Amino acid sequence: MIQIITLAVLAAVGMTLKQLPDFAFRSAGDYAAAMDGLHVRYDPAIGTAAVATLERLGAFAVFRSPWFSFGLLVLVCSIVICTLDRTPKLWRGVRDVRVVQQEPYYDPRLPDRAAMTGVTATDVARTFARRGFRVRQDTPDDGSIHIYGDRHQYTKMATLLTHSGLILFLLAGAVTSRFGDEQGLVVPEGESLTVQPIGTPGLMLVKNLAFDAPGFETGRPTDFTTDLAVYRDGQEIARKLIRVNDPLAVGGYTFHQNGFGAAPHLVIRDLDGKPLWDAAVPLTDAVDGLPYTSMAVPGRDLGLNLVLSKDEVGRGIVLVVPYQVIGKKPDGSPLVRNSDALTLIRGETKVSDGLGLSIGLTEFSQYTLLIAKRDPGQGIIWLAFLLLISGITITFYLPRRRVWGRIAPDGALALVWRSDRYVDVEREFGRVLEDLVAARRPD
Repeated sequence: MIQIITLAVLAAVGMTLKQLPDFAFRSAGDYAAAMDGLHVRYDPAIGTAAVATLERLGAFAVFRSPWFSFGLLVLVCSIVICTLDRTPKLWRGVRDVRVVQQEPYYDPRLPDRAAMTGVTATDVARTFARRGFRVRQDTPDDGSIHIYGDRHQYTKMATLLTHSGLILFLLAGAVTSRFGDEQGLVVPEGESLTVQPIGTPGLMLVKNLAFDAPGFETGRPTDFTTDLAVYRDGQEIARKLIRVNDPLAVGGYTFHQNGFGAAPHLVIRDLDGKPLWDAAVPLTDAVDGLPYTSMAVPGRDLGLNLVLSKDEVGRGIVLVVPYQVIGKKPDGSPLVRNSDALTLIRGETKVSDGLGLSIGLTEFSQYTLLIAKRDPGQGIIWLAFLLLISGITITFYLPRRRVWGRIAPDGALALVWRSDRYVDVEREFGRVLEDLVAARRPD
């Protein structure tokens, strides 16, 4: 119980605090960028020092932490040891059957007992068998006849299936945590993006061949789909038109359609005409309800804040606000100097002599947001689910029922009923008694 409570507390922390995404552990730069996002999220509430302390404690990577994995390992060992310790007792309980019981066992003053006359041993055995009991019979030296019925004898062993399912669930969680991968991929239309770090053997990349969102221009899309192609080592290995509930699975990854947004195509050149940027820029954030993002200009100590809006006649425009980081404030946050803003419409290029750049907007396009997920523990999860559900189903829907009958030398029949607590004794024992009454022969 202490182990379960401890893991539950750790899991609650992991579910309360935003966790670092998988891609943050691909490189030092990715980790720093992800932590910057967490600082922006939590610094105003608890302060920079507290966030740094939580980072050192691993609170933003709870499910990847060594101590969480160690806790899972200890819990798995505890369940295994507990199961192994109980198994011999469970087996003896279901395997050892006592057909002959002593006469006091049939005392009618005890609960779930009954007595009658006029019923033969054959009638009793036939009645038990008709009700689904496995019948055994024995005749001791005192002249009495003992008939024993057992139904679902081995139900108690189903607890091994339940425990195995729990163990496999924990194992699957550990496998997914250590070897799984889940990341968001922002892929503008017509462009591609690697799924794994550069240099990975069998490197996979995805390409957004075409994106369609009917009604996107009005702000009320009725659907959105991506014509997605997946390549490995330069060769196409899969292609599919995916939507939210229809992903593409290939190469151990599943690619889910998760979202979309605007991605204006910008062309940035220096004053000599040398291209610095020629690609779509996904506007993945929002400011005042408008699509927004910030990008660095390659080869320059300069950044651009981009906001998508509309002018007075309803044309789409991109507001470009150049900025430079010129130092740090006393609290450690960057000190930024903004330059004059530029407004671009489709097909327009503007030159800024002060920045030494020309910035052009060639077209408006869209990006698709994909969730690429690799879950090596998925098969284990399904097996664990099957075992757990099977164990619970057997335990609750097939409980063990036992009935003893003793016919004394004078022909009197005494009955005893025993069953698990999930059984309606009055109903089921009553049906057995009704069958026996119907089989009675007059004296």
